[in-house]
Amino acid sequence: MKQTYNPKNKDLIVNINGELIHRDKAGISPFDSVVQGGDAVWEGLRVYDGRIFKLTDHLDRLRDSARAMAFAHIPTHETITDEIRRTLLANDMRDGVHIRLTLTRGVKYTSGMDPRLNTSGSTLIILPEFKPPVYDKSGLTLITSSIRRIPPDCVDQNIHSCNLINSILAKIQANAANADDALMLDRDGFIAETNATHIFLVKNGVMLTPDTVSCPQGITRMTVLSLCQQHGIAFQIGNFTLMDVYTADEMFCTGTMGELAAVTCVDGRTIGDGAIGAMTTHLSDLFTELTRTEGTRLIP
Repeated sequence: MKQTYNPKNKDLIVNINGELIHRDKAGISPFDSVVQGGDAVWEGLRVYDGRIFKLTDHLDRLRDSARAMAFAHIPTHETITDEIRRTLLANDMRDGVHIRLTLTRGVKYTSGMDPRLNTSGSTLIILPEFKPPVYDKSGLTLITSSIRRIPPDCVDQNIHSCNLINSILAKIQANAANADDALMLDRDGFIAETNATHIFLVKNGVMLTPDTVSCPQGITRMTVLSLCQQHGIAFQIGNFTLMDVYTADEMFCTGTMGELAAVTCVDGRTIGDGAIGAMTTHLSDLFTELTRTEGTRLIP
């Protein structure tokens, strides 16, 4: 879905390498690796009542991605957590907040691709926004993109990098078709994910979700699978096709930004009866209850 401007974000304070500055004055060097080549990794975090849900999981994935990219300097979890806390306090934020956390390879002493040009350490960017989850009560509409998800023998998608051109091209196709997002297939024609979220199908009471060969191992996705295990909901992880999508009883997307969001139409086909399904509602309720009690406390 297209996000709308929230006037509460007009005077945001952004954190760049520990410096707290107004959003309109925030600046990244033109020599920074993220500007030079999208050479950075990122995480999306959500704040609930002063707590960040699954913070350690997100920071672990950020570190793993940076290690896979051979970053020479990676801040500790404690350092990043302290800077997030400072940023939230500076913005008087404690709920309904989404944080875009970015770690770049850092500033180069001259322009170029070679990581040996980076000698000043990494750049940490913390961008918080008042952005509560948005639910479309009528459900989302998707189209299948002709852009395929990148296979691991090209770029492993479990490296959560800032190079998002593949997904942006798919989103452009969705926009042109007046759809909310684009469903993306892997190179073999199996369902991977949307341009921004993971996919779940419900068929005969069983949850179906693609493996993560061509998409990252989503933290919200893993949370939903854990809820299924805890509450006796059957699920399968595997290869699924558009036929499985078109004939599903229910379908929903998962992600930190929007939590669980129902999908009611794909490629002009109505999913199920066209309404938000009982399983989707049940799991959404379980997820909401979890976020009320779990998370790393940063703000009293």
